[in-house]
Amino acid sequence: MIGEKKDPRKTFGKAVSDIAEQDERIVVLSADSGFSSGFKEFAAAHPDRYFEFGIMEQGVTGIASGLATTGKIPVFCAIAPFVTCRNYEMFRNDLGYMRQNAKLVGRNCGFTYSDLGATHHSLEDFAIMRMIPGVVVLAPQSPDEIRAASKAMLEHEGPVYMRIGNPKIPELYDGEREFEIGKGQLLRDGNDLAIISTGSTTVYALEAAEKLAEKGVSAMIIGMPTVCPIDEEMVLMAAKKVGRIMTVEEHYSHGGLGTLVAEVCAEKAPVPVKMHGIPKEYATSGPYEELLRYYKLDADGITRTALEFLGK
Repeated sequence: MIGEKKDPRKTFGKAVSDIAEQDERIVVLSADSGFSSGFKEFAAAHPDRYFEFGIMEQGVTGIASGLATTGKIPVFCAIAPFVTCRNYEMFRNDLGYMRQNAKLVGRNCGFTYSDLGATHHSLEDFAIMRMIPGVVVLAPQSPDEIRAASKAMLEHEGPVYMRIGNPKIPELYDGEREFEIGKGQLLRDGNDLAIISTGSTTVYALEAAEKLAEKGVSAMIIGMPTVCPIDEEMVLMAAKKVGRIMTVEEHYSHGGLGTLVAEVCAEKAPVPVKMHGIPKEYATSGPYEELLRYYKLDADGITRTALEFLGK
């Protein structure tokens, strides 16, 4: 956590817009939310490459598939549950089955649309997107990683789903960085517990590691910005070196990152795995920071959950 906090939506929109200046194949699609996704300047500069369709996510996905067939690289960003849950069949058939080179981005992911309640929460997107064959699922953890992940996403040939949040998040790295799809990062070494996190919860996992250290617990922190395909090598390293893994995600505790990690361990390196996320219920509404505390996804909550897992 070395830099100022930045808006992930504006960061994403600018990153894609900058890349699009050098690649005319990139087009931006909107379902009445393009400006909120950071594309206001792009729309003004390139009206011939920005398409507004109104609130019809399913139709936009079909159009994205058609544009990909012509050699374009369509980028469609809208509220996360609307491009995944509402849109699942079209994503599955038009993009996944057709293996189209289209990029769908779910913004305001997790419960960052906290005050609008369960209809606007996206707590199952990892689970359902990972089940579509050939779809890459990304959850960058910081503004610098959003920029790098956007570049990697646009260079990747095939369908990609990426989720980004809404509240401002801090930079994690010193300068621009490379992003390799399918690779995690060892952010902090440790011997007593391995915490594997993704998305914006990684910031809180790093803060929790400091709190755990004060209590004599050495925690390894692994950032996993690619949820699918999971970095099996990194998971197995943690399992073999530490022998106890806790996953952290702003997603249902089952079906997402935790389940993927548990699947790898069950098959290749059986160790205890604590999956820490949201219980399978319709999450309550309220201020975002209060929801993080309520569901123990802030630094204190992650710390307490880790100590309980360790029996301390």
